[in-house]
Formats: sequence, structure tokens, C-alpha cells
Amino acid sequence: MALLRGVGNTLARWTGRPVAHIDEDAGDADLQRARDAAAAADWATVRDLLEARPESADRTGLLWAVGETAGVEEWITDVIAAEPDAALPRLVAGIRHLSWGWEARTDARAKDVSREQFELFHSRLARAEEWLYEAAEREPGWTSPWYGLQVTGRGLQVGRETARRRFEATVRRDPYHLGAHQQQLQQVCEKWSGSHEEMHAFARDSAFAAPAGTLLGRLVAVAHLEHWLALESGPDAHYIRAPEVLASLHRAADHSYRHPDFVRAPGWLQTYNSFAMAFALAGDPAAARDCFRATEGRVTEFPWCYLDGADPVRAYRRLRDLAGR
Repeated sequence: MALLRGVGNTLARWTGRPVAHIDEDAGDADLQRARDAAAAADWATVRDLLEARPESADRTGLLWAVGETAGVEEWITDVIAAEPDAALPRLVAGIRHLSWGWEARTDARAKDVSREQFELFHSRLARAEEWLYEAAEREPGWTSPWYGLQVTGRGLQVGRETARRRFEATVRRDPYHLGAHQQQLQQVCEKWSGSHEEMHAFARDSAFAAPAGTLLGRLVAVAHLEHWLALESGPDAHYIRAPEVLASLHRAADHSYRHPDFVRAPGWLQTYNSFAMAFALAGDPAAARDCFRATEGRVTEFPWCYLDGADPVRAYRRLRDLAGR
């Protein structure tokens, strides 16, 4: 394995390309600090890291890093008991139970998930909702509890109207919250409870209602990838290579990462990865190369898992090669 890694590094130097690798943190060292502190049951450090971030999209990644850490559910209830009026421990408990619930369900298709798994999934999400509502009651201005409720709601299938209200509650507090818009985009996908038309309209309206230079332009690219994914082989390529699809990708790119006001806020790396995949599939290697170059070989699991769930890096490398980067 070490030999293979060495060969890979040598080839990368020969071709002038960075070695492709998964990078979930996009250079944010606080994410690993949060995971380490959560694993060590170090509430003081977890609290300090979270409190140092604005209660907005910036805090989302840190919350998820803590929530995905095994064992948090074992110690966070003691913190809640010690701080009965505090919202933050309840928020952490809610996000952990949310993540823990999806762990029980796994990524398998519904037909392959056992009754016991579904029961555990639903019970953990129901408990997550209790914690999140309690956090929202204690801090009415916070965004994160409502964002968490968007995710639990999709798992519990709360229905379109309730899902929409939760999305609206999130964006009233943070109008351009990337995670909230991504969750609502999934909610209106055909594979959940919407349609291709509704999905594209939501992505387009959200992206262009936001100021130029924000990350919300990514929604347009993701909507096209979702539509492509829903089609059979043959029609999928015909769809993604249609001139109107390519034109819409360029409009979204111009309004987002190509705009002079664009800044590399949390989520920037996935934006470049999403556009790289979309432009590569759409048959525009030049636009794809620009995105691949910006990633510097750093791969986000989404959206490359749509091409290769077992090895997203392999999918990234394949399309990067085809784009000539």
C-alpha cells in the first residue's frame, strides 16, 4: 500500500496534478479538534469551539463533526443535567441523536433495511426532535435547531407542509443558510416528495435570489445532477448534455464562484466539486478543468458518491482525466 501511494505521488508530480484525496474539512482545523474533544467527552472544549462560531451556517460543520462522533450520546445527558437551562447541550444532543439515527438506518435502500433498523432509526430521530425543540425554545433566534429539524423531518416523513415550515423557520433566521437550502432541495426532489420541475425551480429561485458570490449557486448544479441520476442510462447523458442545461450551469457559476464577490466560506470545496462533476458530465472540459484546478485534488464525498459510492476519489480522478486536468 505504501508503495502504491508512492507511485501515485510520483505520477502526480509528472502530470502536474495534485494527488486526489478525500478532504471533508476543507482546511478547517477546528473540525478535527471538535471530533477529538467530543470523543474525549471534553465538553469544555466542545462548548468553546461551538460558541466561537456564529450561530449560522458557520456553526453547522462543527455541530456535524461533534454529532457524528460515537459516544457523545453517553455523556451529553450528564451535561444537560448539570446545565438545565442551557440550549447548547440540548442542541448537541439533538444533532448526535439525528446522526445516530441515520447510522442505524444505514445508506441501504429502504427494501434492504430491517424492521428493527427502522424502529431504531425512528426512535432516535424522535428523541433528536425533542432535544432540538427544547434548544429552539431556549434560544429562539438560533438557526441550528431548525436546520436539524429539517433533517429529522425528512427521515420521519413529516410531510411537505411541515418540512416547508421548518425550512422557512431556518431561513427567517439566516436567509442564505446553505445547509437549509440543500435539505429543502432534497425534500422537493422527485425521489422524496417533489418533482424535477419543482426541484429546478427551487434551485434556480434560491440561487439567484441570493447575493452574487454566495455558495447557493451550487444548488443549480446539484439539481441537474439529481435529475441526471434519476434517469436511465442513455437518457441521462442526453439530458445532462443538453445546451440549456449547460447554459444554466454557466449562469449559476457566473453568479457564484466566478463572481468577484465570491469568498471561500464553509462549503466552498463541495461547491467546486459539484460544478466540476456537473460540467464534466455536461461535456464542457474547460469549465470542468477550472473547478478541478481549484479543488487542488481535494475531493468531497458528495457528489462523487453518485458516480462511485465505494470510491468517490476514483470517480473524481476519472472525470478529471477526461477533462484533461
